[in-house]
Amino acid sequence: MELNDVIFGHRSIREYEDREVSQELLEYILDAGIRASSSGNMQTYSIIVTRDKELKEKLYSAHMEQSMVVDAPILLTFCADFNRMRKWLALSDAPGIHFDNFMSFIIGAIDATLAAQNCALAAENAGLGICYMGSTLANCDQIGELLNLPPNVVPVVGYSLGYPAENPAPRDRLPRHGLVHYDKYQDYSDEDILEIYKERNEKGWNRYMNVPRLKEMTERLGLKNLAQVYTIAKYTKESHQEYSQTVLKYLEKQNFMENE
Repeated sequence: MELNDVIFGHRSIREYEDREVSQELLEYILDAGIRASSSGNMQTYSIIVTRDKELKEKLYSAHMEQSMVVDAPILLTFCADFNRMRKWLALSDAPGIHFDNFMSFIIGAIDATLAAQNCALAAENAGLGICYMGSTLANCDQIGELLNLPPNVVPVVGYSLGYPAENPAPRDRLPRHGLVHYDKYQDYSDEDILEIYKERNEKGWNRYMNVPRLKEMTERLGLKNLAQVYTIAKYTKESHQEYSQTVLKYLEKQNFMENE
């Protein structure tokens, strides 16, 4: 495929063929991830490849019972990882204790995310489909336990991987002028906001109304627009506060919250 087609044709794939991904193709995808940029070329991430059906069934709950977890042949989990780096530093008589803080987690999380997107592009270029799952970070403690992650390792992003069994239309994106600022940040007027989100409001709402399960949910909750769907149904304040505490507690458990 042409790179242009890969980038602009991206869709989230939730239904997969019952077809394995060859080890050769998988390694090509992983090698593409390994070539991603990383802070100081430290590559402070690890990639967990999960094929085992029993393990995927256990991960199904941690991933909020999303069907692609068990239907896709592969799950990829990208972790911020200073475990490997710290062990190398210790063997090299170099101090590594200063990588036990929040800044280090952010560095590892960025490295992991860059590698994840490289893998995603390589996979889609090869005709495979992916679906990112926010549950990877939201339930990082459960996923970390199931994947046997040692201290100094935290799951950040993950997605299902396999041959698509569906062909959904690409989702809308906010217009470029609503996202890009030149030289300095230019804050938005009310008129700007309404114009930027106009198409999203229409297309997003229509999508909910065209799916019986989603339509029933919006009607039951008395939702009138897409903004209410986001904040009352999908991403509530309570859920984000709960996930925030989960992540912070797990970061502390995994040695990323030292402040002294």
